[in-house]
Amino acid sequence: MAHPMFRYDEKFGEAIFDYCRERLSLDPVPLDFGSAVDIAGNAIAGLITDSGTPPEEVLEVFRTHLAPAVVSIDSPGFLAFIPNAPTKNSLLFDMVVACSGLNGTSWLESSGVVEAENQALTFLAHSAGLPSGSGGAFVAGGSIGNLSALTVARDVGRARLGDPRAKVRIAISEDAHSSIGKALAILDVEPLEVATDDHRLTRAALEAALAGDPHSESVVAVVATAGTTNAGIVDDLEGLGSYCRAHDLWFHVDGAYGGAAMLSRTHGHLFEGLRHADSFIVDPHKWLFAPLDCCALLYRHPTVARKVLAQQAGYLDVLHETDDEDYDWNPSDFGIHLSRRARGLPFWFSLCTNGVENYRTAVQASLDLARWTAERIANSDHLELVRPVGLSIVLFRRRGWDAARYNEWSRDLLRRQIAFVTPTKWEGETVGRLALLHPDTTEQLIQEILDSMARD
Repeated sequence: MAHPMFRYDEKFGEAIFDYCRERLSLDPVPLDFGSAVDIAGNAIAGLITDSGTPPEEVLEVFRTHLAPAVVSIDSPGFLAFIPNAPTKNSLLFDMVVACSGLNGTSWLESSGVVEAENQALTFLAHSAGLPSGSGGAFVAGGSIGNLSALTVARDVGRARLGDPRAKVRIAISEDAHSSIGKALAILDVEPLEVATDDHRLTRAALEAALAGDPHSESVVAVVATAGTTNAGIVDDLEGLGSYCRAHDLWFHVDGAYGGAAMLSRTHGHLFEGLRHADSFIVDPHKWLFAPLDCCALLYRHPTVARKVLAQQAGYLDVLHETDDEDYDWNPSDFGIHLSRRARGLPFWFSLCTNGVENYRTAVQASLDLARWTAERIANSDHLELVRPVGLSIVLFRRRGWDAARYNEWSRDLLRRQIAFVTPTKWEGETVGRLALLHPDTTEQLIQEILDSMARD
């Protein structure tokens, strides 16, 4: 007889499936309220007991009290931070992954998972222009992807200098994502912060910084951003990448948000320099319409990454008993992780079933909407653009507003269930920011948001 925790309760299973069907059928997905609604203090009190609470009761507490207190990141009205807009097929297959208990740690355990995930990774590598043989793994998010890649960059740089403990540096932009600085701090690597040309890192700026640095030989890598999170700016990937190739520097590209725009027919040219990358990340859970949490981490030469990152232990030796790289492909060897869910499968399934062209048009929809939004702002009497649109991110200001007024406006939009829009800081000033990603976000919604700023 199975332990009571491992028996299937068919009645409760149907209740869960009903909830999931209801959620999946929402069109559009409502925003809900996040912290704008109070959770009753006693809503979850007493649920954890020695004997357990009936699952139907706990589900009802979740439905009634907890779910409304979470802003739906997959709503077309979620325009803050970086949204998440998973396809229905990716959500459904995420349920399959969860229900199947799929492990994605090693080839020995999970060759079926690895084979499928590698097909999706190969598609991304090919789209980025990386050579045949490039590969890697799906990791938990861009921060882990950056940390993993920069660990490899550090150790490869130390090996090139002939000292496994050498104090090396990595050149970054002052607009690099915060996870880059955190990763370097963890790795005890000092950044060489390079000034930018209007917030865009260029080859000329890098060359000037290195020429003026008396210890430039300690710089072993360069980090570029393919779409900054705050403003959508794409660094000079071609110039930086070709410089790194010529000077034997590791070239890492953080495309967590913006890398998906390499599929665009209007913006794809901005990403041609990705072909120079030694490592590259892009988050399918952002602009490639997969569920949280999923980052694709790619290496030009995966063997190099494996030598740095593969974990060694007696009980893990069985995972590394063959030198056949086509067989012995362990996702655990390519990131700062070991045990790992099959997080790339929902993206793979969605890509297979929806087709590449649907992905191209979905990405393009946000780029087109961003340009439309910019035109509306430029023609407004009370609004103005802070800077040109970067990919699908629009920075703008409401003349006469201070930080308090932006925050009040943001809270009011959420209370009225119009949209979730939060302000940002740009060069010290609080400004409005729209992060457009969901292909079902409409011009009518954007116009309503802009019109809401007409009131003083």
